[in-house]
Amino acid sequence: MGMENNSQKDKAIARSILETLIYFDIFSHPLSFDEIIDYCNYPKLQKEDGLRVLDQLKSGNLINYHKGFYFLGNDESWVTRRQEENRLADKRLKTAVRYSRLIANFPYVRGVLISGSLSKHVMKPDSDIDFFIITKPGRLWACRAFLTFFKKLFLGDSYRNFCINYFIDSESLEIPDKNVFTATEIAFLLPMYNYKLYQEFLDSNQWYRAEYPNFRNRPENVQIKPVFIKDMLEFLFNNRIGEWIDKKSFSIITRYWQNKFSYLDQASYALNFRSLKNVSKHHPNDFQQKVLKEYYEKIAAYKSFAGLNPDDSGNPIVNQRA
Repeated sequence: MGMENNSQKDKAIARSILETLIYFDIFSHPLSFDEIIDYCNYPKLQKEDGLRVLDQLKSGNLINYHKGFYFLGNDESWVTRRQEENRLADKRLKTAVRYSRLIANFPYVRGVLISGSLSKHVMKPDSDIDFFIITKPGRLWACRAFLTFFKKLFLGDSYRNFCINYFIDSESLEIPDKNVFTATEIAFLLPMYNYKLYQEFLDSNQWYRAEYPNFRNRPENVQIKPVFIKDMLEFLFNNRIGEWIDKKSFSIITRYWQNKFSYLDQASYALNFRSLKNVSKHHPNDFQQKVLKEYYEKIAAYKSFAGLNPDDSGNPIVNQRA
């Protein structure tokens, strides 16, 4: 069985669907039909076209289907596991809302979004709740210091419900790492506080639409209004004391990271611990590079298995499979 009679359109759709399934295969994450339509990078994919090509891929033994989900390989337990992770995500989201309200009330926080596993509506028992935080310009490091101090003092430095690993300020919304991993994280962000700023953030990163042209912006599901004490605290630090705290926090935190992760080469450190006046990134496990490496390795392996060859644009397309 092959795809010899498919049109170029069907080949392009098949390529897009396979690349999408390959990416989520890294996380053992099967996809529903509607998710494939939303996530694949074929623009304005119609459901009837997507269903036709999925049937062709199934009949060609290139993908599998079980209880409403599509995936690579033959491990049907992934579907049951995903359903369990969906249920746990529903429970943990309630916790995430509570902590989002808390974070939104800290001085200089201008936007709170959820990233990581929970933003994809999946959570393992040991998963952390990851927060992406937008701050007032000139106070990013002070804001980070306040939140870190709270986490260490009141949460025992636990990351489970309070993983604050990425900060940018409201004048530096564009993310420089333009790849499928970062595009996925941007597309799936859950806005928790300041929906208008979330929309501005997406507008500043329209490049991610090359990977997710059909993805719909997340709705505003939570409305958080900070209490008046936040304004009072910001007023107290809108002076040289606040500037000193911000500069001192930047110096202490970055020096600590440089010493702790001195084994990293300069390029890896710059990527995983981007530390500038307007951005603070803390990804010690080099997760982005690991995912990208596995993604491209899986594409190469699947090209050999499924008869994927590059077309004129360098993208893999599906040819006839013996």
